[in-house]
Amino acid sequence: MSAQPADPNSPTPAAAHVMKPGWLTVNVFNRAVAWMTRRGISVWGSRVLAVRGRKSGEWRRTPVNLLTVDGVRYLVAPRGHVQWTHNMRAAGGGQLILGKHVQDFTAVEVADDDKPALLRAYLKRWKAEVGVFFGGVGPDSSDDELRAVAPKHPVFLVTTTGPTTPAA
Repeated sequence: MSAQPADPNSPTPAAAHVMKPGWLTVNVFNRAVAWMTRRGISVWGSRVLAVRGRKSGEWRRTPVNLLTVDGVRYLVAPRGHVQWTHNMRAAGGGQLILGKHVQDFTAVEVADDDKPALLRAYLKRWKAEVGVFFGGVGPDSSDDELRAVAPKHPVFLVTTTGPTTPAA
């Protein structure tokens, strides 16, 4: 799969597409997963993503699902072009945190035409959690259907840049 370098100044055709999570997701599910992940318990690949804010330079944290396909790791934004995706484009990487272990990484955005297999794998694993954000497209959808929603869901190829270190 080819990847495009993250360009913080490039316009995103689906930048206006952001799906807001519901109250239950924000106040119960995300908090529970983040709490367990901070304590070193991964829930189906969960990590806490830390990425520097593109304006403030401050570390911003959010729970994410780390997708692994054929030994390669990806971050998928099921809710669309949200703050962490904008920050990722600007920063070009960040940290994945699981409990006391921190893994630095670089990120390269994946081209829309290369996303169908990745979105399919993501939906196979987490459709129950995130399927509502894909407008009826699921793991059994055709490549054309997945390609049609691809611009709405940023995907980043994650490459680790050093050993996992204990958090400070």
